[in-house]
Amino acid sequence: MQHHATRAIRRIVIVGGGTAGWMAAAPLARRLGKRAEVTVVESPDIGTIGVGEATLPTIRFYNAALGLDEADFVRKTQASYKLGIEFQDWGHLGNRFFHGFGGFGPSVDGRPPHMAWLRLAQTFDAMPDIAHWSIPTVMARQLKFTPPENSRPGLTDAYSYGFHFDAGLYAAYLREYAVGHGARRVEATVVGVDQHPHTGFITALRLRDGGRIEGDLFIDCSGFRGLLIEETLKAGYEDWSDWLPCNSALAVPSARVPGLTPFTRSTAKGAGWIWRIPLQHRTGNGHVYSNAFTTDEQARRDLLDGLDGEALDTPRQLRFVTGRRRKSWVKNCVAVGLSAGFVEPLESTSIHLIETAVGKLIELWPDADFRPELAEEFNRVMGIRYESVRDFIVLHYKLTRRTDTPFWRHCAAMAIPDSLRHQIDLFRETGRVTILDRDGFAESSFVAMLMGLGVVPQRYDPFMDDVDLRQLHGHFAGLRDLIAQTVARMPDHGAWLALRAK
Repeated sequence: MQHHATRAIRRIVIVGGGTAGWMAAAPLARRLGKRAEVTVVESPDIGTIGVGEATLPTIRFYNAALGLDEADFVRKTQASYKLGIEFQDWGHLGNRFFHGFGGFGPSVDGRPPHMAWLRLAQTFDAMPDIAHWSIPTVMARQLKFTPPENSRPGLTDAYSYGFHFDAGLYAAYLREYAVGHGARRVEATVVGVDQHPHTGFITALRLRDGGRIEGDLFIDCSGFRGLLIEETLKAGYEDWSDWLPCNSALAVPSARVPGLTPFTRSTAKGAGWIWRIPLQHRTGNGHVYSNAFTTDEQARRDLLDGLDGEALDTPRQLRFVTGRRRKSWVKNCVAVGLSAGFVEPLESTSIHLIETAVGKLIELWPDADFRPELAEEFNRVMGIRYESVRDFIVLHYKLTRRTDTPFWRHCAAMAIPDSLRHQIDLFRETGRVTILDRDGFAESSFVAMLMGLGVVPQRYDPFMDDVDLRQLHGHFAGLRDLIAQTVARMPDHGAWLALRAK
């Protein structure tokens, strides 16, 4: 039997700083500090997209893996806490609902709680909205925040949280961390890429000042252009514009206003939607839209007219094509962040997709032989993740009942992926949720979005008929009161933050 001696990777070169570059560099410098050199090539003339960023709760696992102190992180990045996303005017004008990071109470007889709620709602006309049983939703409506005491998980601890932070400050925070753990930062502009004449592997980057940086593994964090993965290795791009028609965004910060919301807000407009992300020192705002259905000038007016504080800058314009690279790991190059794909920020998945890619790369860490099976597995997992995020976002548009603009009429009529069509039909007819990516959005997220957009299941789980109706009613009444009392005692989000950010 032949033994293959492992030839370790000694030189890791990351092209591009920004959130993706430093989120890749920090854990690699921590893990490999002594055994390998981590170099980040950051161009002085390319700005990062650096808007206010919102995250999913998974950011906490990433930060914890680096050993970051949460209070320190909150201070250094001007962060606030996030319990979920409030949706306004989605589904129909005047609609308002919440996608919270948490479920709708404990299971009933081993079945999901929304099934029990559906049975009650079909029996009692005046059954209150299911949102009353989502603790993060009740907290958000009252602008309350305190972290769950997961030491003894109880009914009132069934929620999680992410953050809103200044993406530029977060990148700088991780840069300091990575450099502190031995990463090397080179400020330079890449003008060329050298490849091995036979294998096509990347061997070095050529810099404008005449220097060269050689490496074994190259991580492409160069943003939309995909300097290595696309311009050099021609990975190819799968365009999702047919399902996600928005292709433009305008971003602008505004002055902070009292009443710091522990949530992101997404407000649907005539040809897209507007985000609002509250930070400690200001509010991040942006308008994502399709320039086939509105003009840039009109989009700019819609954005500025909707601000709740004075604009601190002129709006910055971005263009994008939603989709993903056909492969984000090719030869000895792995794309992370916008270079790997872009799904609009409607569910704050950008940073989550960076975390997933970095985590998966570490899990499938290659040696200098770069067995193609590793790349295949990485591409398979990332493909599933990007597609499940895509489908979850397409659902937001497809389920509209708005007919007031050509954009919404287009969304209601458009064809959607078969996988998503099945998920919607299954829920509408039977109340069942099928999860196609078990590391993606959970059942409660689908329930919150589908019911929030007006899809109320025709039927409920037949096993719910075995539960005594009076008991079921008592359980829901008691749980709703318990949640209301618990939230009433919680501190205000602004007060909690002032305590943490001292």
